[in-house]
Amino acid sequence: MHPIEHLRYVARAQGADPASLVEETAHALGSLHFDPSGIVVACRRIVERHPFTGALWWLCANVSTSSEPFKAVWELAEEIRGDRTGAELAAALPDDATIVTIGSPDVAGDGLIRRGDVRVLVLDAGHTATQFFRKLERYDVDNDPVDAGAAGAAVRAADVVLIEALACDSHRIVAPIGSSTIAAAAHAWGTPVWLVAGVGRRLPSGFIDHMVQRYEAITDPDGEHPVDPWEMDVEILPTSMVTDVIGPHGRVPIGPPAIQPECLMAHELLRHSAM
Repeated sequence: MHPIEHLRYVARAQGADPASLVEETAHALGSLHFDPSGIVVACRRIVERHPFTGALWWLCANVSTSSEPFKAVWELAEEIRGDRTGAELAAALPDDATIVTIGSPDVAGDGLIRRGDVRVLVLDAGHTATQFFRKLERYDVDNDPVDAGAAGAAVRAADVVLIEALACDSHRIVAPIGSSTIAAAAHAWGTPVWLVAGVGRRLPSGFIDHMVQRYEAITDPDGEHPVDPWEMDVEILPTSMVTDVIGPHGRVPIGPPAIQPECLMAHELLRHSAM
């Protein structure tokens, strides 16, 4: 496949997990060595198409600000491939724990299948958890589907609630829709909420600002084609709703030290690019 066509394919991809998108994007960007001047434009187009996928912003920001972008892109792909967040989550979970998740968390799922002694209460949101059910069953992980209306009861019975970050800074989290529901219920019942933030999810506040603005523009009732907030795949919640962060270096209490940006702020990614 021609590199430009490969990039168009990645830009239009829907439903793929962030790590897979990063690897596909890395391969496509790495093939642009014949046109190094086009790499920033290519990065800009990718994040325009995937505005809430933090790992792609991380990849594109690091590539755009690197003095050796074509070397950096392969190193970044290897870094996300070797993400230890799942292993750290598995090590941090209590023995025989009951866990609540929502949707189809990729990185958290990797950690849960490493443990053979957990029970996972899976809340669905817009039929997004089907793939996650299959993954848990394939690895023989004890799991139960829970109706969204029973979220409070599930969270009360749980030892830990897991929320997967698509992107975050020290104050805000971009997460799958429904995350605020289980986080709020956990706060009411005193159940710990762990934010699972894999490689590439911690971003400069400028990128999160842009995501929030994009979210507000999409859901603005006075906009040209408004979308109701409850019909979105993602939502924005404050970090005050979580108690701990699980990342590639283990479990850390929530706070600015736990969410240091993993890339520089690349303002050139925020400029509009003709598609």
